[in-house]
Amino acid sequence: MIETGIGRLLVASLHQAVADLLPTRLEFYEAWLNPAGLREGRIGLAPLAAVLSFLRLEGEPYRLVAARAGEYAAEWWVADLHAFKRTVIRAAPPGLRRRLVMRVARSMIRSTYRGSRASVRWRKDKGAVNIRGSLFCEVRDRVEEPLCEFYAAAIRRLMFLFSLDAEVGTEQCRATGDVQCLMVVLVRPTGLAG
Repeated sequence: MIETGIGRLLVASLHQAVADLLPTRLEFYEAWLNPAGLREGRIGLAPLAAVLSFLRLEGEPYRLVAARAGEYAAEWWVADLHAFKRTVIRAAPPGLRRRLVMRVARSMIRSTYRGSRASVRWRKDKGAVNIRGSLFCEVRDRVEEPLCEFYAAAIRRLMFLFSLDAEVGTEQCRATGDVQCLMVVLVRPTGLAG
């Protein structure tokens, strides 16, 4: 995966989400997302593109699998953060915490695929997240619904893990014909999710 730039976090989270939500289809998807290939770092861009393409053909389960995979990716990324860094972020006031969490999100997004990047702009409690190079949005033909749910769910889960109450929605998606993938992050002023 190093030579293709695909991170193990992305592949492992997709595999686990398929296992959870489409257990009867797991054997089919393991033709591309096989555990041995994941351990040895041999899952390339073409097999991952095939998995995403077949998942889109599943209909609504695509959104559920992508969202669950994003949540797993966020949880596993935070679990791998140094304990001191997690403590510092959690202790920061909400305004600073949301910016620190988005730094964590940007690094997680970069780790999913070498060509993926995220940039964030904040205005008060509302952030605009531009995702470039999303493998989820690489489609031959336009689709009607945005395909950015993996990243939206991951950002939403990261905010929750650091006690921020946030809504994350997709405003634009390259897969639907837009020029960029743009998400809106609205952090509620209370700043406490639980």
